[in-house]
Amino acid sequence: MQMKKFKYYQDVRSIVLLTAATLLQVFTLQAILTPANLLPSGFLGISVLIQNISKMFLPTPIPLNISSLVLNVVVAFLCYKGLSKRFAFLSLFQVVLSSFFLSIFHFQPILHDVMLAVLLGGALNGIYIALALYADGSTGGTDFIALYVSNKKGKSIWEYVFVGNVILLIVFALTSSWEQAGFSILFQFVATKTLENFHHRYEQLTLQITTETPEKIMDYYFENYKHGMSCIEGVGGYTHRKIYILYTVISSYELKEITKGILNSDPKAIINVMSTEQFYGNFYREKH
Repeated sequence: MQMKKFKYYQDVRSIVLLTAATLLQVFTLQAILTPANLLPSGFLGISVLIQNISKMFLPTPIPLNISSLVLNVVVAFLCYKGLSKRFAFLSLFQVVLSSFFLSIFHFQPILHDVMLAVLLGGALNGIYIALALYADGSTGGTDFIALYVSNKKGKSIWEYVFVGNVILLIVFALTSSWEQAGFSILFQFVATKTLENFHHRYEQLTLQITTETPEKIMDYYFENYKHGMSCIEGVGGYTHRKIYILYTVISSYELKEITKGILNSDPKAIINVMSTEQFYGNFYREKH
């Protein structure tokens, strides 16, 4: 019953956070990016290219929302095995919700300076993507590919996504304006840096835990997590009593939950958190 309650809480939390992220996404697009005439990137940019090409061959161009939805569904299907079912479902929920919000909300422009739009729009763009990821979903598009590869490699690849967006924007520049492309590339740079500052899922930490009751901590840890843990026997320098030092490597997003559980198991435990630059060997990572 407690596990069902926890899952229910998780689902409600994810829906609320994704709704907030989607609302912020639509606001950013309508009130800041579109008025500043910034060129789109990612799947939206590809959808615009599809629309422009279809104009040359079809009497009615392919709508943006249709091509964007099809691209997202196709990529979600291709990346499905490397991503969790919950993540794929929540991401597609966000994509559908954003299409719905774009049709019902019409935010007015709030800025008239392009550079301010680039900086504020880039920051908000990074924040709403990070918010969606924190909700165990995403904003779809290139997020699917980025997280699929990240799950395989165990590290973030947002810088490669940025390079891909720059290439797409250069293609746009050949048919529109280099000035627009320049501002749009700067916008993507700000958005990527903001996202990297908020999204730390693939960073690893080493926990050094000093305790006199290692069994309690290890029982809790192995019951709830699939990481390994080493136990070293020692002597306290001041008390001269027998102590134990436990070592484990975790993902940074697990830190708050794990430290809380350890202190619940042994309130007198001392936990030292250290950044892990490189980790070689098998490291369990739950699918996003």
